[in-house]
Amino acid sequence: MNITVIGTGYVGLVAGTCLADMGNNVICVDNNSEKIHLLQNGIVPIYEPGLEELINSNAKENRLTFSTNTDKAIKQSEVCFIAVGTPQDNDGSVNLDAFMEAAKDIAKSMNGYKVIVNKSTVPVGTAEKITKLIKEYTDYPFDVVSNPEFLKQGNAVDDFLYPDRIIIGSDSQKATNIMQEIYAPYFRTSNRMIVMDVKSAEMTKYAANSYLASRISFMNEMANLCEKLGANINNVRIGISSDSRIGSRFLFPGLGYGGSCFPKDINALIKMGEDNSCTMNILNAVNMTNSLQRVRFVDKITSYFGNDLNGLRFAVWGLSFKPKTDDMREAPSVTVINQLMEKGARITAYDPKAIENAKKIFGNEINYARSSYDTLTNADALLLITEWNEFRKPDFNRVKSLLKNPVIFDGRNLYNKTSLTELGIKYFNFGEV
Repeated sequence: MNITVIGTGYVGLVAGTCLADMGNNVICVDNNSEKIHLLQNGIVPIYEPGLEELINSNAKENRLTFSTNTDKAIKQSEVCFIAVGTPQDNDGSVNLDAFMEAAKDIAKSMNGYKVIVNKSTVPVGTAEKITKLIKEYTDYPFDVVSNPEFLKQGNAVDDFLYPDRIIIGSDSQKATNIMQEIYAPYFRTSNRMIVMDVKSAEMTKYAANSYLASRISFMNEMANLCEKLGANINNVRIGISSDSRIGSRFLFPGLGYGGSCFPKDINALIKMGEDNSCTMNILNAVNMTNSLQRVRFVDKITSYFGNDLNGLRFAVWGLSFKPKTDDMREAPSVTVINQLMEKGARITAYDPKAIENAKKIFGNEINYARSSYDTLTNADALLLITEWNEFRKPDFNRVKSLLKNPVIFDGRNLYNKTSLTELGIKYFNFGEV
């Protein structure tokens, strides 16, 4: 099938590449000529495990191409995916400018029946809006489908190729049949495609992300209470996760969630509630708990060293909002580092993939190390922010010998307090006295 994907961010690039890998002819278009030039030359502007290899192999077979010519791409395609950014406005609402512009571009380039697939995360009712918009520019028949993405950064390629489920929001049997044909190769052993109305599909993405974020904030509140009462949050986590009704996913306390999805989607859902006289009390609390968790981490540091951190230098392990990505959007590290620098601290940081993106935020305000151990020499403490695999089992004797003070503040509860205490390292985490 001939497919156009508008937008070459995380979602668009992964979706387009994986669709090409299943034998479709895919054109990924973007108005950013610099990004398209890089992709045409085999340079992938984002880090996502496995993506570069797939892009290069499918480009070599001419199944995957990159272009700034949206008009030509749309005319050549039966199905057009919209995967542009939908950033958050100041009031928490979703900015649909780029999305509506993409829909308008499709409308102006129509040369026959098209299935227009919304892959971006947009408020409920957006499909109706773009249907009305497109009809202003064309008399050609078309259908608008909602096909929300559930890709985890750092695992996005596998999530697309081996999905838990595919949600198809469609009010047209013709469009539904086409979408089922596109996704049929992903369900050879079992059919996990769920077809529903468009508005329910649009809501499903928001509901899923908000629920997962709620689990994280719930565990952080439990961790905070455990510290007060002398309980161990790790034991509590094991105890509740063994309940089949609860499970073990998204139950780890720490610095909370970040990234481009959870914060934005929760705020968008809260705003949708406000606009429709429906107060989202739980999600407001989820947001507040997440923000306060970063403050509590800094409080742990100042409780030990004092509020004046002038003359102190901290080693930071991890800058990206989660492992296996270079994405710094809403990363806890940004909040923590900025608060520490406001108190006079100096920072030396290391991240396996996010250094270049971190430089766009911090510039020369912090120092960047070439390895995790390079951050430690004469540092007053180690701060673990992002749980990259290479940070999980360090040589703690080496860590202790390099630090000026043998102190670790663990923002992800990776380490064993008893073992570190026996080594003479002072250890602070969440949910454990």
